[in-house]
Amino acid sequence: MMRLRRNTDDDDQLRQLDPEHHTVSRPLDRKCEQNPMRLMGILVVCLMVVSVLFSVSTVLRDPPSDGVSAIEEAKFLQLNPRKVTDAVDDLSQSAEEPKDKLLGGLLDAGFDERSCLSRYQSALYRKELQHKPSPYLLSKLRTYEALHKRCGPYTESYNRTLKQLRSGQHMEQSDCNYLVWISFSGLGNRMLALASAFLYAILTNRVLLVDPGTDMPDLFCEPFPEASWLLPFDFPLLNQFKTFDQKSPFCYGKILKNNTSTDSNQLILPPYVYLHLVHDYDDHDKMFFCDQDQSFLQKTPWLIIKTDNYFVPSLFLIPSFEQELSNLFPVKGTVFHFLGRYLFHPTNPVWGLITRYYQAYLAKADERIGIQIRVFDTGVGPFQYVLDQIIACTMKENLLPEINMVEAVVSSYGHQKSKAVLMTSLSNGYFEKVRNMYWEHPTVTGEVIGVYQPSHEEYQQTEKQNHNRKAWAEMYLLSLTDVLVTSSWSTFGYVAQGLGGLKPWILYKPENGTAPNPPCRRAMSMEPCFHAPPFYDCKAKTGVDTGALVPHVRHCEDMSWGLKLVDHLTTTEF
Repeated sequence: MMRLRRNTDDDDQLRQLDPEHHTVSRPLDRKCEQNPMRLMGILVVCLMVVSVLFSVSTVLRDPPSDGVSAIEEAKFLQLNPRKVTDAVDDLSQSAEEPKDKLLGGLLDAGFDERSCLSRYQSALYRKELQHKPSPYLLSKLRTYEALHKRCGPYTESYNRTLKQLRSGQHMEQSDCNYLVWISFSGLGNRMLALASAFLYAILTNRVLLVDPGTDMPDLFCEPFPEASWLLPFDFPLLNQFKTFDQKSPFCYGKILKNNTSTDSNQLILPPYVYLHLVHDYDDHDKMFFCDQDQSFLQKTPWLIIKTDNYFVPSLFLIPSFEQELSNLFPVKGTVFHFLGRYLFHPTNPVWGLITRYYQAYLAKADERIGIQIRVFDTGVGPFQYVLDQIIACTMKENLLPEINMVEAVVSSYGHQKSKAVLMTSLSNGYFEKVRNMYWEHPTVTGEVIGVYQPSHEEYQQTEKQNHNRKAWAEMYLLSLTDVLVTSSWSTFGYVAQGLGGLKPWILYKPENGTAPNPPCRRAMSMEPCFHAPPFYDCKAKTGVDTGALVPHVRHCEDMSWGLKLVDHLTTTEF
Protein backbone atom coordinates (compact mmCIF):
# COMPACT_ATOMS: atom_id res chain seq x y z
CA MET A 1 0.00 0.00 0.00
CA MET A 2 2.90 2.34 0.72
CA ARG A 3 4.29 1.79 -2.73
CA LEU A 4 0.90 2.40 -4.34
CA ARG A 5 0.55 5.68 -2.47
CA ARG A 6 3.97 6.77 -3.62
CA ASN A 7 2.95 6.02 -7.18
CA THR A 8 -0.06 8.26 -6.79
CA ASP A 9 2.04 11.07 -5.37
CA ASP A 10 4.51 10.70 -8.20
CA ASP A 11 1.66 11.00 -10.70
CA ASP A 12 0.60 14.23 -9.01
CA GLN A 13 4.11 15.56 -9.33
CA LEU A 14 4.02 14.80 -13.04
CA ARG A 15 0.72 16.59 -13.33
CA GLN A 16 2.31 19.65 -11.73
CA LEU A 17 5.02 19.51 -14.37
CA ASP A 18 2.27 19.54 -17.00
CA PRO A 19 -0.64 21.36 -15.30
CA GLU A 20 -3.02 21.46 -18.23
CA HIS A 21 -2.63 17.80 -19.26
CA HIS A 22 -3.57 18.73 -22.86
CA THR A 23 -0.21 18.66 -24.55
CA VAL A 24 -1.66 18.13 -28.04
CA SER A 25 -3.42 21.54 -28.06
CA ARG A 26 -0.39 23.48 -26.75
CA PRO A 27 1.47 25.88 -28.99
CA LEU A 28 4.43 24.30 -30.71
CA ASP A 29 6.97 26.63 -29.21
CA ARG A 30 5.85 25.92 -25.63
CA LYS A 31 5.91 22.21 -26.36
CA CYS A 32 9.47 22.50 -27.59
CA GLU A 33 10.44 24.64 -24.60
CA GLN A 34 9.33 22.05 -22.09
CA ASN A 35 10.57 19.01 -23.98
CA PRO A 36 13.46 18.28 -21.53
CA MET A 37 10.98 18.40 -18.66
CA ARG A 38 8.68 15.94 -20.46
CA LEU A 39 11.51 13.55 -21.06
CA MET A 40 12.45 13.73 -17.40
CA GLY A 41 8.85 13.00 -16.40
CA ILE A 42 8.61 10.00 -18.71
CA LEU A 43 11.85 8.66 -17.29
CA VAL A 44 10.57 9.03 -13.72
CA VAL A 45 7.32 7.24 -14.63
CA CYS A 46 9.23 4.34 -16.19
CA LEU A 47 11.44 4.03 -13.14
CA MET A 48 8.43 3.97 -10.81
CA VAL A 49 6.64 1.32 -12.89
CA VAL A 50 9.75 -0.90 -12.84
CA SER A 51 10.02 -0.34 -9.06
CA VAL A 52 6.38 -1.36 -8.49
CA LEU A 53 6.70 -4.50 -10.66
CA PHE A 54 9.89 -5.53 -8.86
CA SER A 55 8.29 -5.02 -5.44
CA VAL A 56 5.16 -7.04 -6.33
CA SER A 57 7.21 -9.92 -7.70
CA THR A 58 9.36 -9.94 -4.54
CA VAL A 59 6.32 -10.08 -2.27
CA LEU A 60 4.77 -12.93 -4.24
CA ARG A 61 8.00 -14.86 -4.29
CA ASP A 62 9.03 -14.27 -0.65
CA PRO A 63 6.17 -13.89 1.85
CA PRO A 64 6.78 -11.99 5.10
CA SER A 65 8.80 -13.70 7.84
CA ASP A 66 5.75 -14.43 9.96
CA GLY A 67 4.18 -16.19 7.00
CA VAL A 68 7.31 -18.29 6.55
CA SER A 69 7.26 -19.44 10.16
CA ALA A 70 3.58 -20.30 9.93
CA ILE A 71 4.13 -22.42 6.84
CA GLU A 72 7.15 -24.14 8.37
CA GLU A 73 5.16 -24.84 11.52
CA ALA A 74 2.36 -26.35 9.45
CA LYS A 75 4.86 -28.56 7.64
CA PHE A 76 6.28 -29.70 11.00
CA LEU A 77 2.85 -30.60 12.30
CA GLN A 78 2.14 -32.61 9.19
CA LEU A 79 5.40 -34.52 9.34
CA ASN A 80 5.52 -35.20 13.06
CA PRO A 81 3.26 -38.17 13.93
CA ARG A 82 3.21 -37.16 17.61
CA LYS A 83 1.49 -33.85 16.81
CA VAL A 84 -2.08 -34.87 16.22
CA THR A 85 -5.14 -32.65 16.18
CA ASP A 86 -7.51 -33.43 19.02
CA ALA A 87 -10.34 -34.48 16.78
CA VAL A 88 -12.37 -35.70 19.73
CA ASP A 89 -12.94 -32.15 20.90
CA ASP A 90 -13.24 -30.63 17.43
CA LEU A 91 -14.34 -33.08 14.77
CA SER A 92 -14.03 -30.39 12.13
CA GLN A 93 -10.24 -30.51 12.47
CA SER A 94 -8.54 -33.38 10.70
CA ALA A 95 -5.44 -35.21 11.89
CA GLU A 96 -2.56 -36.15 9.67
CA GLU A 97 -3.24 -39.15 7.49
CA PRO A 98 -1.22 -42.01 9.00
CA LYS A 99 1.20 -43.89 6.80
CA ASP A 100 -0.37 -47.26 7.60
CA LYS A 101 -3.70 -46.63 9.27
CA LEU A 102 -4.89 -50.15 8.35
CA LEU A 103 -1.95 -51.73 10.21
CA GLY A 104 -0.65 -53.78 7.35
CA GLY A 105 -4.16 -54.84 6.31
CA LEU A 106 -5.21 -55.89 9.82
CA LEU A 107 -8.10 -53.41 9.81
CA ASP A 108 -10.91 -53.10 7.29
CA ALA A 109 -11.09 -49.78 5.45
CA GLY A 110 -14.88 -49.57 5.32
CA PHE A 111 -15.67 -47.92 8.68
CA ASP A 112 -16.95 -44.41 9.26
CA GLU A 113 -13.85 -42.74 10.69
CA ARG A 114 -15.73 -40.15 12.75
CA SER A 115 -17.73 -42.78 14.66
CA CYS A 116 -14.52 -44.25 16.08
CA LEU A 117 -11.57 -41.88 15.72
CA SER A 118 -9.07 -44.16 17.42
CA ARG A 119 -9.38 -46.96 14.84
CA TYR A 120 -7.40 -45.16 12.15
CA GLN A 121 -5.73 -42.40 14.19
CA SER A 122 -3.94 -44.79 16.55
CA ALA A 123 -1.22 -45.32 13.95
CA LEU A 124 -0.23 -41.67 14.40
CA TYR A 125 0.80 -42.30 18.00
CA ARG A 126 2.62 -45.58 17.55
CA LYS A 127 5.75 -46.79 15.88
CA GLU A 128 5.25 -48.88 12.78
CA LEU A 129 4.47 -52.53 13.38
CA GLN A 130 7.63 -54.46 14.14
CA HIS A 131 5.98 -57.63 12.85
CA LYS A 132 3.54 -57.77 9.96
CA PRO A 133 0.38 -59.90 10.17
CA SER A 134 0.55 -63.00 8.03
CA PRO A 135 -1.42 -63.03 4.76
CA TYR A 136 -3.28 -66.05 6.12
CA LEU A 137 -4.40 -64.10 9.22
CA LEU A 138 -5.60 -61.22 7.05
CA SER A 139 -7.55 -63.60 4.84
CA LYS A 140 -9.06 -65.31 7.86
CA LEU A 141 -10.17 -62.00 9.36
CA ARG A 142 -11.90 -60.98 6.13
CA THR A 143 -13.59 -64.39 6.02
CA TYR A 144 -14.72 -64.00 9.60
CA GLU A 145 -16.11 -60.52 8.91
CA ALA A 146 -18.19 -61.93 6.07
CA LEU A 147 -19.45 -64.70 8.37
CA HIS A 148 -20.33 -62.21 11.09
CA LYS A 149 -22.23 -60.07 8.61
CA ARG A 150 -24.17 -63.09 7.35
CA CYS A 151 -24.91 -64.60 10.77
CA GLY A 152 -24.84 -61.63 13.16
CA PRO A 153 -27.72 -60.37 15.33
CA TYR A 154 -31.15 -60.26 13.69
CA THR A 155 -30.04 -61.85 10.44
CA GLU A 156 -32.18 -64.64 9.04
CA SER A 157 -29.73 -67.32 10.19
CA TYR A 158 -29.48 -65.81 13.68
CA ASN A 159 -33.24 -65.62 14.08
CA ARG A 160 -33.66 -69.21 12.93
CA THR A 161 -30.99 -70.55 15.27
CA LEU A 162 -32.32 -68.46 18.14
CA LYS A 163 -35.79 -69.90 17.61
CA GLN A 164 -34.36 -73.39 18.06
CA LEU A 165 -32.58 -72.28 21.25
CA ARG A 166 -35.83 -70.90 22.66
CA SER A 167 -37.48 -74.25 22.12
CA GLY A 168 -35.17 -75.83 24.68
CA GLN A 169 -34.59 -78.85 22.48
CA HIS A 170 -31.43 -80.18 20.91
CA MET A 171 -30.85 -78.45 17.61
CA GLU A 172 -29.83 -79.88 14.31
CA GLN A 173 -26.65 -78.65 12.68
CA SER A 174 -26.95 -74.99 11.73
CA ASP A 175 -25.23 -72.99 8.99
CA CYS A 176 -24.33 -70.48 11.72
CA ASN A 177 -22.84 -71.45 15.08
CA TYR A 178 -22.23 -69.06 17.93
CA LEU A 179 -19.90 -68.38 20.83
CA VAL A 180 -21.43 -66.08 23.43
CA TRP A 181 -18.91 -64.38 25.72
CA ILE A 182 -20.08 -63.39 29.22
CA SER A 183 -18.72 -60.07 30.52
CA PHE A 184 -16.95 -60.98 33.73
CA SER A 185 -14.16 -59.75 36.05
CA GLY A 186 -11.94 -56.65 35.85
CA LEU A 187 -11.22 -54.79 32.64
CA GLY A 188 -7.76 -56.27 32.00
CA ASN A 189 -9.05 -59.81 32.52
CA ARG A 190 -12.01 -59.13 30.27
CA MET A 191 -9.86 -57.93 27.40
CA LEU A 192 -7.55 -60.93 27.62
CA ALA A 193 -10.49 -63.33 27.90
CA LEU A 194 -12.32 -61.72 24.99
CA ALA A 195 -9.27 -61.95 22.72
CA SER A 196 -9.00 -65.65 23.64
CA ALA A 197 -12.67 -66.22 22.86
CA PHE A 198 -12.33 -64.48 19.50
CA LEU A 199 -9.41 -66.69 18.51
CA TYR A 200 -11.40 -69.77 19.52
CA ALA A 201 -14.34 -68.51 17.43
CA ILE A 202 -12.06 -68.16 14.39
CA LEU A 203 -10.64 -71.66 14.90
CA THR A 204 -14.09 -73.24 15.18
CA ASN A 205 -15.90 -71.11 12.58
CA ARG A 206 -18.25 -69.55 15.11
CA VAL A 207 -19.72 -66.07 15.38
CA LEU A 208 -18.61 -64.24 18.51
CA LEU A 209 -21.33 -62.36 20.37
CA VAL A 210 -20.36 -60.15 23.30
CA ASP A 211 -22.38 -59.63 26.45
CA PRO A 212 -22.56 -55.81 26.77
CA GLY A 213 -22.29 -56.00 30.56
CA THR A 214 -22.34 -52.59 32.22
CA ASP A 215 -19.85 -50.75 30.04
CA MET A 216 -18.55 -52.62 26.98
CA PRO A 217 -20.24 -50.27 24.43
CA ASP A 218 -18.97 -47.27 26.40
CA LEU A 219 -15.35 -48.45 26.25
CA PHE A 220 -14.91 -50.17 22.90
CA CYS A 221 -15.91 -49.41 19.33
CA GLU A 222 -17.49 -52.09 17.18
CA PRO A 223 -14.63 -54.09 15.60
CA PHE A 224 -16.52 -55.76 12.75
CA PRO A 225 -17.84 -53.83 9.73
CA GLU A 226 -21.57 -53.66 9.02
CA ALA A 227 -22.61 -55.91 11.93
CA SER A 228 -22.57 -55.54 15.70
CA TRP A 229 -20.67 -57.88 17.96
CA LEU A 230 -22.96 -57.05 20.90
CA LEU A 231 -25.41 -59.67 22.08
CA PRO A 232 -28.98 -58.31 21.71
CA PHE A 233 -30.76 -57.43 24.94
CA ASP A 234 -33.61 -59.80 24.07
CA PHE A 235 -31.31 -62.85 24.06
CA PRO A 236 -33.27 -65.41 26.13
CA LEU A 237 -30.42 -66.41 28.48
CA LEU A 238 -29.00 -62.94 29.09
CA ASN A 239 -30.58 -62.47 32.51
CA GLN A 240 -29.19 -65.82 33.69
CA PHE A 241 -25.53 -65.09 32.96
CA LYS A 242 -24.72 -63.93 36.49
CA THR A 243 -25.92 -67.24 37.90
CA PHE A 244 -23.93 -69.44 35.53
CA ASP A 245 -21.35 -71.56 37.38
CA GLN A 246 -20.09 -75.12 37.64
CA LYS A 247 -23.45 -76.25 39.00
CA SER A 248 -25.42 -75.00 36.01
CA PRO A 249 -27.28 -77.86 34.30
CA PHE A 250 -25.59 -77.41 30.91
CA CYS A 251 -22.11 -76.69 32.25
CA TYR A 252 -19.75 -78.89 30.24
CA GLY A 253 -17.82 -80.02 33.32
CA LYS A 254 -21.04 -81.10 35.04
CA ILE A 255 -22.23 -82.90 31.90
CA LEU A 256 -18.99 -84.91 31.93
CA LYS A 257 -19.33 -85.68 35.64
CA ASN A 258 -22.83 -87.02 35.17
CA ASN A 259 -21.87 -89.08 32.13
CA THR A 260 -21.23 -92.74 32.82
CA SER A 261 -19.43 -93.26 29.53
CA THR A 262 -15.80 -92.25 29.09
CA ASP A 263 -16.51 -91.35 25.47
CA SER A 264 -17.63 -87.72 25.13
CA ASN A 265 -19.11 -88.52 21.72
CA GLN A 266 -21.76 -90.58 23.49
CA LEU A 267 -23.09 -87.52 25.32
CA ILE A 268 -26.60 -86.28 24.64
CA LEU A 269 -26.47 -82.86 23.01
CA PRO A 270 -28.20 -80.13 25.06
CA PRO A 271 -29.71 -76.94 23.56
CA TYR A 272 -26.53 -75.10 24.50
CA VAL A 273 -23.31 -75.77 26.40
CA TYR A 274 -21.88 -73.52 29.08
CA LEU A 275 -18.06 -73.48 29.27
CA HIS A 276 -16.80 -72.60 32.75
CA LEU A 277 -13.17 -71.58 32.23
CA VAL A 278 -12.84 -69.30 35.25
CA HIS A 279 -9.76 -69.56 37.47
CA ASP A 280 -11.61 -71.88 39.89
CA TYR A 281 -12.51 -74.47 37.24
CA ASP A 282 -11.91 -78.14 37.93
CA ASP A 283 -10.45 -81.09 36.00
CA HIS A 284 -13.73 -81.84 34.23
CA ASP A 285 -14.05 -78.24 33.02
CA LYS A 286 -10.46 -78.40 31.77
CA MET A 287 -11.37 -81.22 29.40
CA PHE A 288 -12.36 -78.37 27.08
CA PHE A 289 -8.68 -78.37 26.02
CA CYS A 290 -8.80 -81.97 24.75
CA ASP A 291 -9.22 -82.78 21.07
CA GLN A 292 -11.91 -85.40 21.62
CA ASP A 293 -14.01 -82.95 23.61
CA GLN A 294 -13.63 -80.36 20.88
CA SER A 295 -15.20 -82.82 18.46
CA PHE A 296 -18.27 -83.01 20.69
CA LEU A 297 -18.49 -79.24 21.22
CA GLN A 298 -18.32 -78.66 17.48
CA LYS A 299 -21.78 -80.25 17.17
CA THR A 300 -23.39 -77.65 19.43
CA PRO A 301 -24.69 -74.47 17.73
CA TRP A 302 -24.60 -72.41 20.94
CA LEU A 303 -21.58 -72.25 23.24
CA ILE A 304 -21.61 -69.80 26.14
CA ILE A 305 -18.24 -69.07 27.71
CA LYS A 306 -17.32 -67.45 31.00
CA THR A 307 -13.64 -66.90 31.73
CA ASP A 308 -11.21 -64.47 33.29
CA ASN A 309 -8.18 -66.11 31.69
CA TYR A 310 -5.99 -65.63 28.64
CA PHE A 311 -6.25 -69.28 27.62
CA VAL A 312 -4.60 -68.91 24.20
CA PRO A 313 -1.40 -70.84 25.12
CA SER A 314 -3.39 -74.01 25.78
CA LEU A 315 -5.15 -73.71 22.39
CA PHE A 316 -1.69 -74.17 20.86
CA LEU A 317 -1.49 -77.55 22.61
CA ILE A 318 -4.65 -78.92 20.97
CA PRO A 319 -3.46 -81.05 18.02
CA SER A 320 -6.39 -80.25 15.71
CA PHE A 321 -5.67 -76.51 16.03
CA GLU A 322 -1.91 -76.74 15.73
CA GLN A 323 -1.45 -76.27 11.98
CA GLU A 324 -4.11 -73.58 11.70
CA LEU A 325 -2.54 -71.57 14.50
CA SER A 326 0.88 -71.94 12.92
CA ASN A 327 -0.49 -70.54 9.65
CA LEU A 328 -2.22 -67.66 11.44
CA PHE A 329 0.75 -66.74 13.62
CA PRO A 330 4.13 -67.79 12.23
CA VAL A 331 5.64 -65.62 14.98
CA LYS A 332 3.99 -67.13 18.03
CA GLY A 333 4.61 -64.21 20.34
CA THR A 334 2.37 -61.84 18.36
CA VAL A 335 -1.07 -63.37 19.01
CA PHE A 336 -2.46 -60.83 21.47
CA HIS A 337 -0.60 -57.99 19.76
CA PHE A 338 -2.51 -58.55 16.51
CA LEU A 339 -5.83 -59.64 18.00
CA GLY A 340 -5.77 -56.77 20.49
CA ARG A 341 -4.96 -54.17 17.82
CA TYR A 342 -7.77 -55.61 15.69
CA LEU A 343 -10.45 -55.84 18.38
CA PHE A 344 -9.92 -53.07 20.92
CA HIS A 345 -10.45 -49.49 19.76
CA PRO A 346 -11.27 -46.86 22.41
CA THR A 347 -14.54 -45.04 21.95
CA ASN A 348 -14.37 -41.30 21.24
CA PRO A 349 -14.78 -40.24 24.93
CA VAL A 350 -11.93 -42.57 25.97
CA TRP A 351 -9.84 -41.50 22.97
CA GLY A 352 -10.23 -37.92 24.15
CA LEU A 353 -8.78 -38.86 27.56
CA ILE A 354 -5.86 -40.56 25.84
CA THR A 355 -4.96 -37.91 23.28
CA ARG A 356 -5.34 -34.94 25.60
CA TYR A 357 -3.08 -36.49 28.21
CA TYR A 358 -0.54 -37.64 25.66
CA GLN A 359 -0.24 -34.23 24.03
CA ALA A 360 -0.07 -32.41 27.36
CA TYR A 361 2.56 -34.54 29.11
CA LEU A 362 4.23 -37.10 26.85
CA ALA A 363 4.43 -35.91 23.27
CA LYS A 364 7.43 -33.57 23.58
CA ALA A 365 9.73 -35.94 25.46
CA ASP A 366 12.67 -37.60 23.71
CA GLU A 367 11.77 -40.89 25.39
CA ARG A 368 8.72 -42.20 27.22
CA ILE A 369 9.00 -44.75 30.05
CA GLY A 370 5.92 -46.50 31.44
CA ILE A 371 5.87 -47.89 34.99
CA GLN A 372 2.79 -49.92 35.91
CA ILE A 373 2.45 -50.66 39.61
CA ARG A 374 0.07 -53.26 41.03
CA VAL A 375 0.53 -54.22 44.68
CA PHE A 376 -1.22 -57.36 45.91
CA ASP A 377 0.01 -57.08 49.51
CA THR A 378 -2.54 -56.13 52.13
CA GLY A 379 -2.09 -53.05 54.26
CA VAL A 380 -1.92 -49.34 53.66
CA GLY A 381 0.65 -48.24 51.10
CA PRO A 382 2.78 -46.89 49.67
CA PHE A 383 5.32 -49.48 50.76
CA GLN A 384 8.97 -48.47 50.90
CA TYR A 385 10.15 -51.87 49.66
CA VAL A 386 8.02 -51.47 46.52
CA LEU A 387 9.51 -48.03 45.87
CA ASP A 388 13.02 -49.42 46.46
CA GLN A 389 12.31 -52.19 43.95
CA ILE A 390 11.07 -49.75 41.29
CA ILE A 391 14.12 -47.51 41.65
CA ALA A 392 16.52 -50.46 41.71
CA CYS A 393 15.01 -51.94 38.54
CA THR A 394 14.85 -48.74 36.50
CA MET A 395 18.39 -47.67 37.43
CA LYS A 396 19.98 -51.11 37.17
CA GLU A 397 18.56 -51.55 33.67
CA ASN A 398 19.54 -47.97 32.70
CA LEU A 399 15.95 -47.00 32.08
CA LEU A 400 16.22 -43.97 34.37
CA PRO A 401 19.36 -42.06 35.41
CA GLU A 402 20.78 -41.91 38.92
CA ILE A 403 20.54 -38.68 40.87
CA ASN A 404 23.43 -36.48 42.00
CA MET A 405 23.26 -36.15 45.78
CA VAL A 406 26.27 -33.80 45.99
CA GLU A 407 25.83 -31.03 43.46
CA ALA A 408 22.77 -28.80 43.37
CA VAL A 409 23.12 -28.24 39.63
CA VAL A 410 24.81 -30.41 37.03
CA SER A 411 26.24 -28.46 34.11
CA SER A 412 25.29 -29.78 30.70
CA TYR A 413 26.08 -28.53 27.25
CA GLY A 414 23.93 -28.73 24.18
CA HIS A 415 20.58 -30.48 24.08
CA GLN A 416 19.43 -32.01 27.36
CA LYS A 417 17.63 -35.27 26.70
CA SER A 418 14.17 -35.37 28.25
CA LYS A 419 12.38 -38.43 29.54
CA ALA A 420 8.70 -38.56 30.45
CA VAL A 421 7.85 -41.18 33.05
CA LEU A 422 4.22 -42.32 33.02
CA MET A 423 3.28 -44.08 36.25
CA THR A 424 -0.01 -45.87 36.85
CA SER A 425 -1.12 -47.08 40.26
CA LEU A 426 -4.18 -47.08 42.46
CA SER A 427 -2.06 -45.05 44.92
CA ASN A 428 -0.28 -41.77 44.21
CA GLY A 429 2.41 -42.37 46.83
CA TYR A 430 4.98 -43.96 44.50
CA PHE A 431 4.48 -41.25 41.89
CA GLU A 432 5.02 -38.47 44.42
CA LYS A 433 8.25 -39.97 45.73
CA VAL A 434 9.75 -40.57 42.29
CA ARG A 435 8.65 -37.13 41.10
CA ASN A 436 10.14 -35.43 44.17
CA MET A 437 13.37 -37.36 43.80
CA TYR A 438 13.94 -35.97 40.32
CA TRP A 439 12.68 -32.52 41.30
CA GLU A 440 14.90 -32.14 44.35
CA HIS A 441 18.08 -33.52 42.77
CA PRO A 442 19.72 -33.24 39.34
CA THR A 443 20.54 -36.36 37.36
CA VAL A 444 24.13 -37.45 36.94
CA THR A 445 23.63 -37.50 33.17
CA GLY A 446 22.03 -34.08 32.91
CA GLU A 447 18.82 -35.62 31.56
CA VAL A 448 15.56 -33.88 32.39
CA ILE A 449 13.01 -36.23 33.97
CA GLY A 450 9.29 -35.47 34.13
CA VAL A 451 7.08 -37.80 36.17
CA TYR A 452 3.31 -38.01 35.60
CA GLN A 453 0.35 -40.04 36.84
CA PRO A 454 -3.11 -39.61 35.28
CA SER A 455 -5.20 -40.87 38.20
CA HIS A 456 -5.12 -42.62 41.56
CA GLU A 457 -8.43 -44.31 42.30
CA GLU A 458 -7.14 -45.81 45.61
CA TYR A 459 -8.96 -49.12 45.02
CA GLN A 460 -10.32 -51.07 42.07
CA GLN A 461 -13.89 -50.08 41.16
CA THR A 462 -14.74 -52.52 38.39
CA GLU A 463 -18.40 -51.61 38.03
CA LYS A 464 -17.94 -47.83 37.79
CA GLN A 465 -18.05 -46.39 34.28
CA ASN A 466 -15.62 -43.51 34.79
CA HIS A 467 -13.17 -45.75 36.65
CA ASN A 468 -13.05 -48.18 33.73
CA ARG A 469 -12.72 -45.33 31.22
CA LYS A 470 -9.65 -44.11 33.07
CA ALA A 471 -8.29 -47.65 33.41
CA TRP A 472 -8.65 -48.25 29.67
CA ALA A 473 -7.07 -44.87 28.89
CA GLU A 474 -4.11 -45.62 31.18
CA MET A 475 -3.54 -49.08 29.69
CA TYR A 476 -3.51 -47.49 26.26
CA LEU A 477 -1.17 -44.67 27.33
CA LEU A 478 1.26 -47.24 28.76
CA SER A 479 1.19 -49.04 25.42
CA LEU A 480 2.37 -45.81 23.72
CA THR A 481 5.59 -45.66 25.73
CA ASP A 482 9.00 -46.65 24.38
CA VAL A 483 10.04 -48.70 27.41
CA LEU A 484 7.74 -50.45 29.87
CA VAL A 485 8.06 -51.77 33.44
CA THR A 486 5.16 -53.91 34.69
CA SER A 487 4.13 -55.71 37.87
CA SER A 488 3.96 -59.48 38.23
CA TRP A 489 0.56 -61.13 37.80
CA SER A 490 -1.08 -57.93 36.52
CA THR A 491 -3.43 -58.26 33.55
CA PHE A 492 -3.39 -54.45 33.34
CA GLY A 493 0.27 -54.65 32.41
CA TYR A 494 -0.29 -57.61 30.07
CA VAL A 495 -2.76 -55.60 27.99
CA ALA A 496 -0.41 -52.59 27.78
CA GLN A 497 2.60 -54.64 26.69
CA GLY A 498 0.60 -56.61 24.12
CA LEU A 499 -1.03 -53.59 22.49
CA GLY A 500 2.28 -51.73 22.43
CA GLY A 501 4.28 -54.66 21.10
CA LEU A 502 6.65 -54.24 24.07
CA LYS A 503 8.75 -56.78 25.96
CA PRO A 504 8.58 -55.24 29.43
CA TRP A 505 10.83 -55.46 32.43
CA ILE A 506 8.74 -57.38 34.96
CA LEU A 507 8.97 -56.50 38.64
CA TYR A 508 9.21 -59.70 40.66
CA LYS A 509 6.50 -60.16 43.24
CA PRO A 510 7.82 -59.06 46.65
CA GLU A 511 7.84 -61.63 49.44
CA ASN A 512 7.76 -60.97 53.18
CA GLY A 513 7.81 -57.22 52.75
CA THR A 514 11.23 -57.06 51.12
CA ALA A 515 12.36 -55.94 47.68
CA PRO A 516 13.49 -58.92 45.55
CA ASN A 517 17.05 -59.14 44.32
CA PRO A 518 17.28 -58.94 41.37
CA PRO A 519 14.34 -56.53 41.30
CA CYS A 520 13.13 -57.33 37.78
CA ARG A 521 13.83 -59.20 34.58
CA ARG A 522 13.09 -58.79 30.88
CA ALA A 523 10.08 -60.68 29.52
CA MET A 524 10.65 -63.48 26.99
CA SER A 525 7.86 -62.13 24.79
CA MET A 526 5.12 -59.52 24.74
CA GLU A 527 2.45 -62.21 25.23
CA PRO A 528 0.25 -62.31 28.38
CA CYS A 529 0.44 -65.16 30.87
CA PHE A 530 -2.27 -67.84 31.21
CA HIS A 531 -2.60 -67.94 35.00
CA ALA A 532 -4.58 -71.16 35.39
CA PRO A 533 -3.62 -73.65 32.67
CA PRO A 534 -4.44 -77.36 32.74
CA PHE A 535 -1.68 -79.88 33.48
CA TYR A 536 -3.15 -82.88 31.76
CA ASP A 537 -2.18 -85.12 28.86
CA CYS A 538 -5.46 -85.86 27.10
CA LYS A 539 -4.11 -88.92 25.26
CA ALA A 540 -2.25 -90.48 28.17
CA LYS A 541 -4.97 -89.35 30.58
CA THR A 542 -2.41 -88.36 33.16
CA GLY A 543 -0.82 -85.26 34.58
CA VAL A 544 1.95 -83.58 32.58
CA ASP A 545 4.02 -80.38 32.60
CA THR A 546 2.29 -78.51 29.79
CA GLY A 547 5.04 -75.88 29.86
CA ALA A 548 7.56 -78.40 28.54
CA LEU A 549 5.70 -80.03 25.63
CA VAL A 550 6.54 -77.64 22.77
CA PRO A 551 9.23 -74.96 22.37
CA HIS A 552 6.78 -72.08 21.91
CA VAL A 553 4.72 -72.65 25.09
CA ARG A 554 6.74 -71.95 28.22
CA HIS A 555 6.20 -71.14 31.87
CA CYS A 556 5.75 -67.45 32.66
CA GLU A 557 8.46 -65.26 34.15
CA ASP A 558 6.16 -63.89 36.85
CA MET A 559 4.11 -67.00 37.65
CA SER A 560 5.97 -70.31 37.64
CA TRP A 561 2.90 -72.44 36.95
CA GLY A 562 1.47 -70.16 34.25
CA LEU A 563 1.94 -70.58 30.50
CA LYS A 564 2.82 -68.07 27.80
CA LEU A 565 3.66 -68.08 24.11
CA VAL A 566 7.21 -67.31 23.08
CA ASP A 567 9.21 -67.28 19.89
CA HIS A 568 11.19 -70.46 20.45
CA LEU A 569 14.08 -69.38 18.20
CA THR A 570 14.95 -66.60 20.66
CA THR A 571 14.10 -68.46 23.87
CA THR A 572 16.68 -69.62 26.39
CA GLU A 573 16.29 -71.64 29.54
CA PHE A 574 15.44 -69.71 32.70
